[in-house]
Amino acid sequence: MTSATHRSAEEIGRTALGPRPLPLLGEQRAAADLSHVDTQLSNGLRVLAVRKATVPLVEARLWIPFAGDDALHPATAEVLAETILTGTARRNRIEIDAELALIGGDIGAGVDPERLVLTGSALADKLPTFLDVLGDVLTGATYTDGEIAREKERLVERIAVSRTQPRTIAREALQKHRYGDHPATREVPRAEDVAVVTPEQVRALHQASVLPRGSVLVLVGDLDPEGVLGELEKVLGGWTSDRSAVRLPPLPELTGPDVLLVPRAGAVQSQIRLSAQTVPRTDPGYAALQLANLAYGGYFSSRLVENIRENKGYTYSAHSGFEFTDGTAVVNVDADTATDATAPALLETRYELGRLGQVPPSGEELESVRQYAIGSLLTSTSSQAGLAGQVLALASTGLGLEWLNEHPARVAAVTAEDVAEAALKYFAPKRFTGVVVGDAQVLERKLLALGDVVVGEPA
Repeated sequence: MTSATHRSAEEIGRTALGPRPLPLLGEQRAAADLSHVDTQLSNGLRVLAVRKATVPLVEARLWIPFAGDDALHPATAEVLAETILTGTARRNRIEIDAELALIGGDIGAGVDPERLVLTGSALADKLPTFLDVLGDVLTGATYTDGEIAREKERLVERIAVSRTQPRTIAREALQKHRYGDHPATREVPRAEDVAVVTPEQVRALHQASVLPRGSVLVLVGDLDPEGVLGELEKVLGGWTSDRSAVRLPPLPELTGPDVLLVPRAGAVQSQIRLSAQTVPRTDPGYAALQLANLAYGGYFSSRLVENIRENKGYTYSAHSGFEFTDGTAVVNVDADTATDATAPALLETRYELGRLGQVPPSGEELESVRQYAIGSLLTSTSSQAGLAGQVLALASTGLGLEWLNEHPARVAAVTAEDVAEAALKYFAPKRFTGVVVGDAQVLERKLLALGDVVVGEPA
């Protein structure tokens, strides 16, 4: 009955003369051709205010460089992020939550070794109230003893669980292998360090490091970009310092080819994490590199996914992508595999790296990744929240909205020769270092036979 009344997908896609032709792609649009201002307030804070009046909301993103060398800095920073919104001299936790709720708003905080980020949104006509709460938090957070104690207890529990997760273990192993004892490696604080953090230390860190100069505030939504600047000067006027926010020291340059086998006795799965130095978005060759990465492993139809997921079934998920840290960039390759598939998966992962340089993408493959790159950029900036996130990522490296406007044209201009050169230069297997975390008793002999693998200390 179904076959008599419905056509199959194959029938719909064909005519008597053959397959239906695909419609031509439309002309590429700018990603974010919007009214905006990009300026600096009197306190040194960079502000990017963008009008995108699709809905009557405003998205806010505040990025504060937040590096530190002290051994307790990761733990203290984590406690600060968990408690910065728990009360000020003017409002307690309940009053902050209630006031934000009344304006359809929210604010959250997160921290890593590079930055402290406050993320929020509110109804557009209530933006002055939202900014007043934000300014109050930045200048008047109190970090009471009771709130610190409560959040520390929760944080210790979460860290204990996180440190048992294979992905956390693999990430920490990769960071140590890549960067040694650099502050960038301290992404998850130790529970015992969190336990000894005092309210005085958190208040001191706020005073020393929550600073406007060198920080970036992004506002995207139904707003007047010029008009909001006066409101910002008013509510953030008390947030001042002669010092600048603390940026991470430069990361060491990555070199290959050794991959470290990190023993994890009894593990039924292995985590493969490879990494190589590339160039940031500011480099003229970034667009070609972006397309090379997509062809390799940057989306579902990539070569790596087709090989080790679709054809061989070594992994459920394989992916490659960029990691940007304070002006530098690396490309990472990730795959989780069953223990007995780990060595073959690493072999094929390296094979595809080499093949990308020797057999660069065909014309059809290049056009596929080109349209994916442009389309995903346009999609990611179509919402206020997505645009705010993109603008913040760019602004943190000194770029602005112009980069988004111009990037589709840069991608459209990339030639097959450009991609081939990027593949040869940045995706050569010998350039990649990394880790494999798994059961060394089963894996060691096979992985060592592949070459460029060394055995490290247990995770």
